[in-house]
Amino acid sequence: MRGENLNLMFGTETIYKDANFIINENDKVGLVGVNGAGKTTLFKVIMKDQELDSGKIIISKTKRIGYLPQEIVLENKNITVFEYLMNARPIEKLETELKKLYEEVAVCDEKDQKRIFKKIDKTQSLLEYYDVYNAENILFEIIEDMKIDTSLLDMKLNDLSGGQKSKIAFAHLLYSNPEILLLDEPTNHLDYSTRDYIINYLKKYRGTILVISHDVEFLDQITNKIMYLNKIDHEIKVYSGNYTTYLKKSQKEKIIKERHIEQEKKEYDKLKDVVLKYSNSSGKRKKMAQSREKALAKLEKNMIKKDKEYKRVKLNIKPKRLGSKIPLKVNNISFGYDENKLLFKNLSFLINNNERFLIVGENGVGKSTLIKLLVKELKALEGNIWYGNKTDIAYYAQEQELLDVNKTILENVDNNNYGSKEIRTILGSFLFHGDEVFKKVSVLSPGEKARIALCKVMLQQGNLLLLDEPTNHLDPDTQKIIGENFNNYEGSIIMVSHNPSFVESVGVDRMLILPSGKITNYSKDLLEYYYNINKDR
Repeated sequence: MRGENLNLMFGTETIYKDANFIINENDKVGLVGVNGAGKTTLFKVIMKDQELDSGKIIISKTKRIGYLPQEIVLENKNITVFEYLMNARPIEKLETELKKLYEEVAVCDEKDQKRIFKKIDKTQSLLEYYDVYNAENILFEIIEDMKIDTSLLDMKLNDLSGGQKSKIAFAHLLYSNPEILLLDEPTNHLDYSTRDYIINYLKKYRGTILVISHDVEFLDQITNKIMYLNKIDHEIKVYSGNYTTYLKKSQKEKIIKERHIEQEKKEYDKLKDVVLKYSNSSGKRKKMAQSREKALAKLEKNMIKKDKEYKRVKLNIKPKRLGSKIPLKVNNISFGYDENKLLFKNLSFLINNNERFLIVGENGVGKSTLIKLLVKELKALEGNIWYGNKTDIAYYAQEQELLDVNKTILENVDNNNYGSKEIRTILGSFLFHGDEVFKKVSVLSPGEKARIALCKVMLQQGNLLLLDEPTNHLDPDTQKIIGENFNNYEGSIIMVSHNPSFVESVGVDRMLILPSGKITNYSKDLLEYYYNINKDR
């Protein structure tokens, strides 16, 4: 795979500028760079879902590409999980086509036989590629190795939780047997046992892998190259070695770059002094000033750009009003998508004013479902949910359904309670600076969309915030900054999160453990236990 002179702009925002890269056959490459550098966009270009302004990516036409996006959207949601998995290899369609071709060749004219036999050879080659006689066994091996509960196989795609959708989409991708894998944050929803299986699978994978991930350990274990997308100069650079090796190399480059910038600054100041001193002189001094002025202009044009550093502003958003002493009570609720298989039964708890309350449990136990019950998107089969008369809810949905992708960042967070300058300052606290606020949401990465959605939730000024997996698409540095924003917020917070460092930065008081319904004081060890529980299974 090769990228040649890639150029792409979204409005006034430059994504790539004469960017080039080369990836060899069977390379396993990690894509890194800050949110908005163009990592997910590069995948869309490779998949031909995004056109470049100029330049091209060269890939053999025979290569089959498989793509796992961050935001999982499963088509035809009314089919079962097993039907969806089976459809990853079009074996039934190819067998039907082959049968039809043999029927055609039996009755066709001699002049058409050669053409039809070519089609037969091509179809048979595809069936061999998909290992037609062993395909079902391969699928069941993937199901077993990924610890997919067989009870899920008969469920409709529409009834799966976010974590279950991600796991099923990953299994579908692996079974489809592509020659190039594009993986965008593949470990976001994986438990540890599945994660270990995926790491071993990718290590042995005979094909090219491009993966975007903020999971450093994951990148270190599977990559032999790192592709860095630079948001400052909009270029792409490929480093040999894993992520840790890349960090060492890039740190050395940063030190060298800073020295060059310092030397250029000294040279610039020296030339400028001469120009200012002798520009109004005559004779040799004037000629010297003119010569230095040319050198100054040339130096200024080619000076190395310093990385942008934005001043951190403490967020100062408060709820519209003081919340109730008890904002919310859950009284003996029971719920399940199937009445014969409940996710929880007789679940009860209450939230105190200004409390940080964490919901934990394994994938599929109903964490996101509980949040949807609390915001009245779903209704309990039994029991009730009581809200204090001063409770104002603001909700962050895991799949960011609340954003208008046809509007800009600024338009999405527009709020009558704040002036334009205040909104721009608040967006700066969520790492959107300068003209970035005029970008359309449709062109943003999932990480950028997550930041807007979180900003939008806070601007609602609710006194009870409900956050469903708020860090899924955020890199570690961004997680810390966003966590501090919520830590400083004067209101109650109920959240689902699998991220211990983010949870700690927000500051959690109590935990609800599903499906048992047990309430306990916050314990980092307990949180890590529940997210490592599958590791030894």
